[in-house]
Amino acid sequence: MRIIVFFDLPTETAADRTAYRQFRTFLIKEGFIMMQKSVYFKLALNGSTVELVKRHLANQVPAKGTVQIMVITEKQFADIVYLVGENKSQVIDSVDKYILV
Repeated sequence: MRIIVFFDLPTETAADRTAYRQFRTFLIKEGFIMMQKSVYFKLALNGSTVELVKRHLANQVPAKGTVQIMVITEKQFADIVYLVGENKSQVIDSVDKYILV
């Protein structure tokens, strides 16, 4: 199973930014990996592990903002489709010594 955490936390005041950083640091220390900005995931071996992680998260949620948790199976996680835009690299990959542009 995978636990996916989505969060939308305010960063308008210094206190908001501190709460955001503390929550993000907590996720990383708990073994979550960033998928996207404000979307983190973690592997859970069974349902009791999921419940434990949910309780830990509930104790760390900042006063402001929204935190959502979704649990999916490994099969569902493996079926995620990643759509990425065109790579616009200026690096020319060549074995030639000189490249005239």
